[in-house]
Amino acid sequence: MSLQYIIDGYNLINHPLFSRLHNKTAHKENALLDFIRINKLCGKPKNKALVVFDGYKDLSGQKGGYSDIEVVFSRKETADERIKRMVDTASQPKNLVVISDDRDIAFFARQAGAHPMSVEEFFYRLPQVRRLKATREKKSKRQKEEPDPKISYSLMHKINKELSQIWLKEG
Repeated sequence: MSLQYIIDGYNLINHPLFSRLHNKTAHKENALLDFIRINKLCGKPKNKALVVFDGYKDLSGQKGGYSDIEVVFSRKETADERIKRMVDTASQPKNLVVISDDRDIAFFARQAGAHPMSVEEFFYRLPQVRRLKATREKKSKRQKEEPDPKISYSLMHKINKELSQIWLKEG
């Protein structure tokens, strides 16, 4: 069973993880397509990706050659409306994976029988994103466990004792 990924293009481009991970180029749309293809974010080669962008196609700087990735510009409707229409008219919505951070699209996809996925979940398939997230979690955990180095333990104890005397009116 091959899957069809419907991707909200500008949701991915505007996500903070994408700006950290991709090669900086003038044409972010091309950078996104290269990024998806090179990193095999859609999994198996049989899976197809359909990237939906708002507006009209800008012919300057656009390149083709993506046999497994189709690009759609929504023209007069929004990308969200176009994605919903694609999901609604799909013959087998259970084979659709809809990548977007828009709650409305995720809800619509789920109701239609498709599989919604957040942009972060989609990027999480990359080892470098998993490492980045693990590093952040370790750092956050360390910060929670370690007391503020500006205050010594004995000073903390004195402060706590003084506060308890004030608040609890101990002698």
